[in-house]
Parts: sequence; structure tokens; C-alpha cells
Amino acid sequence: MTGLRGEAAIIGIAELPAERKQTRPPSFTLDQYALLARMVVEDAGVDATVVNGLICHGLAESDMFAPATLAEYLGLPVDFGERVDLGGATSAGMVWRAAVAVELGLCDAVLAVVPGSSMLPKSARQPEPAPRWHGASSNKYGSPQAEFEIPYGNVGQNAPYAQIAQRYAAVFGYDPAALAKLAVDQRANACAHPGAVFHGKPITVDDVLNSPMIADPIHMLETVMRVQGGAGVLIANADVARHARHRPVWVRGFGEHIAFKTPTYADDLLTTPVARAAERAFAMAGLTRSEVDVASIYDCYTITVLMTLEDAGFCAKGEGMRWVNEHDLTFGGDFPLNTAGGQLSFGQAGMAGGMHHVVDAARQVMGRAGDAQVRDCHRAFVSGTGGIMSEQVALILGGD
Repeated sequence: MTGLRGEAAIIGIAELPAERKQTRPPSFTLDQYALLARMVVEDAGVDATVVNGLICHGLAESDMFAPATLAEYLGLPVDFGERVDLGGATSAGMVWRAAVAVELGLCDAVLAVVPGSSMLPKSARQPEPAPRWHGASSNKYGSPQAEFEIPYGNVGQNAPYAQIAQRYAAVFGYDPAALAKLAVDQRANACAHPGAVFHGKPITVDDVLNSPMIADPIHMLETVMRVQGGAGVLIANADVARHARHRPVWVRGFGEHIAFKTPTYADDLLTTPVARAAERAFAMAGLTRSEVDVASIYDCYTITVLMTLEDAGFCAKGEGMRWVNEHDLTFGGDFPLNTAGGQLSFGQAGMAGGMHHVVDAARQVMGRAGDAQVRDCHRAFVSGTGGIMSEQVALILGGD
């Protein structure tokens, strides 16, 4: 299996506390990038001049040339720049691309930061941007959604994910309490993480099942909590890592698979792209599922977590609900999952929601998770999910 040699490491991490309303300036995208970049580099304990690679998502201030615009603003001329657009899989996708660039010798250290929601400076001469009525869909001419989904009201994320859950129920059955347990265990983790939006607010299975139905069978407490925030990491080569402040978290393996954009064109809604991505990541890392100490799984909905656990190989297909009921998924349990609460209970800061999972896993392997620290944590599995289970990335991270 060709792939990474494991010679690129995450050496710095930063994550803003989740807030329902933004109380910390700045609010513009470039300023958010700058704030997070400084936090990540300072956390790594290295000089900013070692950063000669930059990966970003998008900028509210510039539709094009995002890496160049950001490099100019940060004052960091780079030898490698890229913009990644994989929805919720963007951050995990950034990490393996940065690791590849480092191992190829294109750069010494790559900054990958993702702000939360942002805004443009207001201008009397510039009209407000059009609202995104269609969520993850597109109403532009020629878009498949414009013809086959939007006219029927199948827009946004709630309804399509509920359709996936309904299809799962028709084939394998459905235990609402098992799905609710995912949210409950992650909330317990958030209660041990001061930065989580739901810190100190535990919930029960009954709380989840009695919360409003958003799109049958998905309840309100099974969906992400939108917050303000942001997160980022610094990925560097072994020479730079030796001078960093914390234990390096080596990128051991990765996989990525993009199967479709919209469920209308999915061959099989019950086999998600992470099945192929995870198989490649584990093979590249030379590890088995049983060797994973902590899992950081993208959790826009509880059904996403359930199906990722199955398709990534942690349990058999259709056995996820039984498996969840048989395991303690808290940071002190036998299968620690989303130990800072995940997006369900830490919060989803827009596109930075995916980077939350990377930071949480790296923090655990570094041994910096405080009260939520997993004992003897050396290996982590991370997933990212974009679209409607349409594009997924798997990462294997490991300590020395």
C-alpha cells in the first residue's frame, strides 16, 4: 500500500470556545483567519517564519484567489497553497493534503485554519448577498438540484438525512433510544470540556426522544448546534516537530472518497463513502480498528455517527444500534467517541465544525484534554463528512 510515511505531524492546535452569539471581535473572515493563525503558531511554540504552506477554505472578502489573498494578509509567502471545498470533510481533507505536501518536501510547515461563520464589511453601495434558501443545494441554472430536488422541497440537510435514516430503518430496523444514546454520551463528554456550548448541561435518552421532531425520525437533540467559533492546526515535518512544544501527532494514514453530490444520484444510500476511505486509511497506517484509542467522528446528525461506525469497520453493517447500546462512548468508557462533545454538544462553528474533530483527536493524542483525557491515548481515527453523506475523509493519527 503506497501512501504516507508518517513523517508529517500536527504540532499546534487552536479552537475558539463555542458561542451562540459572537462576543469576540473580529467578525470578518480575514481577521478570523489571522486570529486563528496566531493562536495555532503560538500553541506550537515555533517561529511563524517556518510556515511556508497554507490551506484554506473560502473567504467572504474574495471569491477567487483565496490562498493568495490570505497569504498576503498574513504576511506569509508560501511555497504551497490550496483551497479545499469538501463541505464538512474539508478540514480532514486539509490535513492529509498538508501531510502529503510536507512529505514531498514542498514545504516545512502548513497552516490549516477554518473560521466559523463570517460576514463582509457593510457598504451602502454593495447589496446584501442573496440568502441561501436551499442550504447545501444550489438553485443555479444547470444544477442537478434545481431540476430534481428543489421543485419537490427536498432542500437543505434535515430532510435528506431523515430520508437516509428512514431507509436504514426499512432495511435494518431502528432503535430510537440507541441513536439518542449517541447524543447523551457526547453530551457527557461536553460536560467535561469547558469550551463546549453545552458544558455543564447533561441530557438523558428521554430528553432526546422528547425533543421536537425535526424530520422524522431525527429529533432536535440529534442535530448539530450552530455556534460561533473556529479551529485550526499546524502540520510540520519531523525537523520542525522536534522543536515544537507538544507531543507530535503524526498523520499515519488517510482515505478520501466522493461518491455523489446529491442523494438523487446515490447508488446506495446505505453504503457511505467512508467505507472506502477508512479501508484505505487503515491499510496505509498498518493498523486495525481494535488499535484505535479514540474516535472523532463527524456528527452532523446521530445517524451520521451510526453509519460511519459501521462503514468504517468498527461494527458490522446493520449492527450499529446494538453495538452502541453495548459500549460506553464517553471519554472514560471502552470506546471514547467525540470526547469534547462533537458538533452535537460542543457546537458546529460553520465549516470549522469538521476541524473540531481534528483538533479533538490531536488534543487527546497530545495528552492535553484535561478532565476529558483518555488514558494511554496514542492512536485516533478521524472522519469528515460533506454534503448528504456524499464526500467523506478518514484520517489515522498517532503519537510517538
